[in-house]
Amino acid sequence: MFLALRELRFAWVRFGLMGTVVALVSVLMVMLSGLSEGLVKDGVSGLQNLPVTSFAFERGVQHDSAFSRSIVDMSAVEKWRSRPGVADAAPYGNLLVNTKSQRGAEIDLALFGVRPDSFLSPKVGEGDRLGEPDGVVVSATALDAGLRVGDTITVDRLGTRLRVVGATGRQDTFGHVDVGYVPLAIWQRLKAGVGPDGSMPEHATREITAVAVRARPGARVDLAAGDIAAGTESLTIDQSFGASPGYTAETTTLELIQGFLYAISALVAGAFFAVWAVQRRHEVAVLRAMGASGRWVLRDALTQAFILLLAAVAVGAAVGVALGALMIGGGVPFALSAPNVTAAAVGLIVLGLTGAGVAVARIASTDPATALGGNR
Repeated sequence: MFLALRELRFAWVRFGLMGTVVALVSVLMVMLSGLSEGLVKDGVSGLQNLPVTSFAFERGVQHDSAFSRSIVDMSAVEKWRSRPGVADAAPYGNLLVNTKSQRGAEIDLALFGVRPDSFLSPKVGEGDRLGEPDGVVVSATALDAGLRVGDTITVDRLGTRLRVVGATGRQDTFGHVDVGYVPLAIWQRLKAGVGPDGSMPEHATREITAVAVRARPGARVDLAAGDIAAGTESLTIDQSFGASPGYTAETTTLELIQGFLYAISALVAGAFFAVWAVQRRHEVAVLRAMGASGRWVLRDALTQAFILLLAAVAVGAAVGVALGALMIGGGVPFALSAPNVTAAAVGLIVLGLTGAGVAVARIASTDPATALGGNR
């Protein structure tokens, strides 16, 4: 420990440059972590906020576009409600529409068609709950986009008018579009392309996107058996996120970039300490000749690496959090959470120590006589 601290003070410029590189990588990791979480929240927060454990879609539907392609008959709701372990089941509709308010604000909405008396009906932070036949409860973020409680919005092409009766107290978005909760009957008319004066086809009154299933606390629902009975194909709530537009591509890309940054961190730390260990070869040999064990030399080098990585990652994480705080609330989907930032910081330190340990291990196991002889 004494030798590690002494070398850090003696070669502070060299270690400072190394620390700066690690700190910059740490800043990038925190920013990517916040961007990844922000994209997930912007893409599927509307689904995350639903008290649902699984969705039962049309059998054979493509999983990556289930919300836009699935058509399920209403009879499947009762079949799922009677399944063992199911606390409740409710019809659910999903539809993306373009709307315009009477004040000219153009708002894209992901309409969630629900029964106002079902467990899917949202709680509101402003205004009234869902109940009126032409009412819509919008995400709190839709208010930032120009809507107001009491506004009347018109659905493009169909001319159907909806009145904003309330807003949730949180962000509810689907596919980076604000969610609007509407009564199931209105959703079915919009899905069928029927305007306010049009005649509703009989079959359209029985069609929904999926059955929303809520399991009893602690109970395990046999989804496969339920699908056989109801003629559906189920996805857990987490699996259904992949059916949100762009979700899989965005998260996979960011995870790949994060993986490369972790690898870069390990390689940078390993390369630096490999060079540093070679330059210290004579000193290490002297220590071994004086009786120091290879384990002691390795522990001393890892202590040195840990101090450097800890300080650099802490500085980088603090800078990343400060920059991220400036981005929250802007046009970029960005969200920070302590667990994600901590996980990124710990990952960088662990991988940096791994790279340093691999680089130093060979020098630490060098025979002192050979090392000393090689320097004469």
